[in-house]
Amino acid sequence: MRRPGPESDPAFPALKARIIARTGHHYYADKDDLLLDRLRKRYRANDLTEAAAYLGLLDDRLAGPAEWAALEAEITIGETFFFRYAEQFAALRGTILPGLVAARAPERSLKIWSAGCSTGAEPYSLAILLHEILGAALPEWRVDILGTDISTAALATARAGLYGRWAMRTLPPEERLRYFVPGPIRPGPGREGTYTLRPEYRRMVRFERRNLMDLVDGSAAPRTDAFDLILCRNVLIYFEAEVVLGIVRGLGRRLRPDGWLLVGHAEPNPDFAQTLDPVNLPGTVAYRPGGLGEIAAVPKPAVTAPWQPALPWIEAEGADPDGAHEAPSPDIAPVVEERAVSRDPTAPSWDEAVTHDTPGDALAEIRALSDSGETAEAWRRVRAALRTAPMEAALHYYEGLLARTLGRDAEAEAALRRTLYLDPGFVMAHHQLGLLLLAVSRPEEGRRFLDNAVRLGQALPAEACLAEADGLGPRELAQSAALIRSAADGAAR
Repeated sequence: MRRPGPESDPAFPALKARIIARTGHHYYADKDDLLLDRLRKRYRANDLTEAAAYLGLLDDRLAGPAEWAALEAEITIGETFFFRYAEQFAALRGTILPGLVAARAPERSLKIWSAGCSTGAEPYSLAILLHEILGAALPEWRVDILGTDISTAALATARAGLYGRWAMRTLPPEERLRYFVPGPIRPGPGREGTYTLRPEYRRMVRFERRNLMDLVDGSAAPRTDAFDLILCRNVLIYFEAEVVLGIVRGLGRRLRPDGWLLVGHAEPNPDFAQTLDPVNLPGTVAYRPGGLGEIAAVPKPAVTAPWQPALPWIEAEGADPDGAHEAPSPDIAPVVEERAVSRDPTAPSWDEAVTHDTPGDALAEIRALSDSGETAEAWRRVRAALRTAPMEAALHYYEGLLARTLGRDAEAEAALRRTLYLDPGFVMAHHQLGLLLLAVSRPEEGRRFLDNAVRLGQALPAEACLAEADGLGPRELAQSAALIRSAADGAAR
């Protein structure tokens, strides 16, 4: 039986309006079901059932502030991980930070703001990067990295500096151990190991609670000193267009005259040029105060077709090692029509059609939603996109990743197998399927797919770009898969 929707609660529109006005999250303006799903968690936590009672709680003089903090955490906490978006960190490492270090050499001071930092992976990644760039000279510098977020819960996690392996999934094992101290196993089904960021990086970052809407409504504190670099990535997607422009203008006013602003990959907007100059860097766009764009522009490298190796034999069910063209096994054949699956009636619906110009447009939107932690909405979009592009391997890959995040392991396995049926050389699909099969206690199959990832990664040139790997190179991926496979062998013995 389907649960009542937001239309059945007369006070829901007023509650929704209050939330959007306070947080600026216009993202929820046309997502009533998604917002209600988040609100129901807070209803249950307070033993409430409807919007009017919850509005009363938010207005309560004593209990309201704490509940607003809990609600803001519920609707804004997204997934984050270290060195997210390799292209931007390549620009930071190769152009932006070295240029700032050279420019600030006389004063030996750097001031950086990570706005909407969630649980802290972004500002800590900057701390690691600056630690390596400055090297032995670091003690002579005043480096102030500020991380801010609206969520007090996210900031508490950030200050603790404690993370699971998923937050460092792009890091090779040797870097993981260089930057983190392994900690205890977290309780729960996955029994995930924890890692604490080493103190030399943690002490470079401080955290404060701030609402970016303060930049728009005039309640932000007066600017005292400006920032050399501001990152506001995967935050602007929550706000409506006019608010986004107001936030970007406010951020621009807080930059030094030769400072830099980075936004998320899906967030650049031609209207930003009203107050800032766009700067083309390899793989990304950055912004600077007016008049500096031409100075800092870096020519884009020539784009060449990706190198395609002669693939070694991949052990995947349904394939023929002798090269005979037999019909594929039905359990990995692509499914064009909707599958009849048993699903949670409270899960997001995928019935609404979403139209995109190309599968690439759909993938860009799905990546943006996934990176911002909007798993349920990303799941709905990927299922809708598969209706119009059922042979797109990358869409099936994201269907698998999102299904696993939602705890639907059987659906995740089927989607990853379809990915490999459509593209047997999809290295990350072999890797993820191997991890999934190990997690569901099917070690022999899991090790086989990890072996596939190792062989494919080793067959590629070191500089090759792996699809959907967030900048992880083929050698690093092969090494990571080999270590996981070795650990699985040890567990089996």
